[in-house]
Amino acid sequence: MPGFFVQSFGCRATQADGAALERQLATQGLSQAQSAQEADVVVLNTCTVTAAADQDARASIRRIHRENPVTKIMVTGCYAQRAPQEIAALPGVTWVVGNSHKHRVGEIATAQEFTPEVQAQPSDHNGESGQPQNFVSLETVSLSVPAFTLVGDIFAHTELIAAPVFAGDSIAEKTRPNLKVQDGCDNRCSFCIIPSVRGQSRSMKVDRVIEEANALVAAGYREIVLSGINLGRWGRDFQPQQKFEHLVRTLLEHTGVEKIRISSVEPMDWTDDLIALVTGSPRIAKHAHVPLQSGSDRILRKMHRKYRPWHYAEKIRKIHEAMPEAAIGADVMVGFPGETDALFEESRSFIEQLPFTYLHVFTYSSRPGTPSAGMPDQVPVHVARERNRVLRELAAQKNLEFRERFLGKILNVITLRTNNENSTEALSDNYLKVSMAGQIPANQWLTARITDLALDSLIAAAR
Repeated sequence: MPGFFVQSFGCRATQADGAALERQLATQGLSQAQSAQEADVVVLNTCTVTAAADQDARASIRRIHRENPVTKIMVTGCYAQRAPQEIAALPGVTWVVGNSHKHRVGEIATAQEFTPEVQAQPSDHNGESGQPQNFVSLETVSLSVPAFTLVGDIFAHTELIAAPVFAGDSIAEKTRPNLKVQDGCDNRCSFCIIPSVRGQSRSMKVDRVIEEANALVAAGYREIVLSGINLGRWGRDFQPQQKFEHLVRTLLEHTGVEKIRISSVEPMDWTDDLIALVTGSPRIAKHAHVPLQSGSDRILRKMHRKYRPWHYAEKIRKIHEAMPEAAIGADVMVGFPGETDALFEESRSFIEQLPFTYLHVFTYSSRPGTPSAGMPDQVPVHVARERNRVLRELAAQKNLEFRERFLGKILNVITLRTNNENSTEALSDNYLKVSMAGQIPANQWLTARITDLALDSLIAAAR
């Protein structure tokens, strides 16, 4: 029986896509290999949010082809949707399948001969020409590159493929499955390529979410992480529209999941109702990840973000006041075109004043086809990297101060994996890494007394 191996790059949503691809390939009769070196078919499920993400994918293609020259390599995901010709020209690539046709990966990988029948029609999204940004005609690509290439209009794409993806390193350690319930994005941030490669926002139906969640509960999993490309927009594509908090409330009412963790939700979607729901339920992790990007009003406007700094600060303070011990994190970008020293300091000062417990700091990466790629006053790389360092140091200080608050206290934690014979890694309800003495099985809820601080975590004794 031919073996397959799926490697996914990037965000939680891409990881969930990868799990769905594994389902597809297994359904087609392939067996799952333990590594790319052992596989007959390797599927690379790519990211393209930065130039570094593209580079990582290309490096993986070259390494796999070098180490296993006879394996067939399929490249899918966001990079495949954005730049299929570039990928198809790389040695070793057999197929390039965009997000527009990711639901056919299993069919393509197992077909003896596959002749695509695609009618890639122009759409009226994102462009005066009538075609979306980065629209690729299948007919043009297939004739000009050596690999089989199937990429169409992502804005005509209505499929939402996803399967739970797990956070463990082995079967015995799998825990905290990530369940993608939404894909695509209707925002048009000037730096972001994602709408062009994932299409419009679309949501998983409530009944299917409940079905997937109950299956996970039946399998013994105790914490589920809800994810999406723009998670807070879940349900807005339904008729009549539904709100994300309706989905969360329904999960509480119709599943036995012990803990729901909500991944990234835009500030506009942290409604008073959602804050009250998270605050009031012990079954929802006290954790809010609220993308910021910049604390400078001028930069936020250039980014085409839909909120102003004072709106954002109001949301964060509401969350903090409702849940003083909650983890509160944000994505922050440095080096956006036009970010002067003064505007960066404005952003840094804004961040310093808010009760963040961690930050994900990114250096701006110009993406072809986005409005920001052509903006003047691009920031030199060395300047952007220095700003990244400054914010990472600020984040580390905030995280240390947050962790110090829990010395001597009791936290509820879920065990993740054993690091060695003497240590088990766990995660608290409020998103703190905890190290516990001894070997403790994964997927166990424990109460832990915090006894000391480590470099970026807490040290605890099980009670």
